[in-house]
Amino acid sequence: MEAPFSGVVLVSRGDETLLAEAAGYAHRAHRVANTIGTRFAIASGTKGFTALVVVGLVAEGRLKLDTTAREVLGDDLPLIDDRVTVEHLLTHTSGIGDYCDEEADPPPNPLLATSADYLAALDGFPQRSAPGTEFRYNNGAFVVLALVAERIAGIPFAELVRTRVTEAAGMADTAFLRSDALPERTATGYLEDGRSNVFSLPVVGHGDGGIYSSAPDFRKFWPALLDGRIVPRAWVDRMLTPHAEGYGLGFWLPRPGVVRLEGGDHGVSFRSTHQPSSGVTATLIANDHRGGGPRLRQLDEFLTKA
Repeated sequence: MEAPFSGVVLVSRGDETLLAEAAGYAHRAHRVANTIGTRFAIASGTKGFTALVVVGLVAEGRLKLDTTAREVLGDDLPLIDDRVTVEHLLTHTSGIGDYCDEEADPPPNPLLATSADYLAALDGFPQRSAPGTEFRYNNGAFVVLALVAERIAGIPFAELVRTRVTEAAGMADTAFLRSDALPERTATGYLEDGRSNVFSLPVVGHGDGGIYSSAPDFRKFWPALLDGRIVPRAWVDRMLTPHAEGYGLGFWLPRPGVVRLEGGDHGVSFRSTHQPSSGVTATLIANDHRGGGPRLRQLDEFLTKA
């Protein structure tokens, strides 16, 4: 039997709401119900924001796609191949060792809160393949991108995301929050055995994941992106052009004419898909990592029919 859904689904076309549903509890012990405006962790959905910060710096001439990570990192993370570029990192073709290998056991140390913590966690993982030779989904690559952006801009990564992405898109409910000190209107994630996910996630997310957001904020995000309010429109087109395995620069491209951000983690499930031709945005965001099952198929039907 399918487990009860706990989260939000929201489908819209411009100002028109096609489907809106909130179910389950944001906090089970206190029986706080999820609402359409509840904030949830979005795991790897954060990678799109990281890509936008980096591409924004590229558009300003402060970085180039062919800038090597080594040019910015200096002596840090010496096991990263000197040939690895910003573009390799953005397209999951860097071949670097991944500090958060999703197939590894045990899971990564969750006691991560600062850039220094993440830098230390990234160290000691040998290069796995030559840069540019294969697509291999890589969480660490997006932490490296965030560190590169911080050093180029001289501003903490979370602040870069706020000023360059979320404020530009009007996403007032999107921010990096401490997983052990969540504010009101924010869902706690739950594992299959009913425990919270607080010991399974970093304390504060970074370039590869961990920002908190809401379904209504993604209703705002996609038009802002496509209107060129976050990065110039010419760069949006480049980001949404396939580079490898149905992936652009930080965005999934599951089929022609559709763009997606998604993420999953312990007690986290997220997918937001947009179809520019119809203006339809379909978002599922949940505090359970089992993913919504039939609801995801239902959301895809909205996009197919649009």
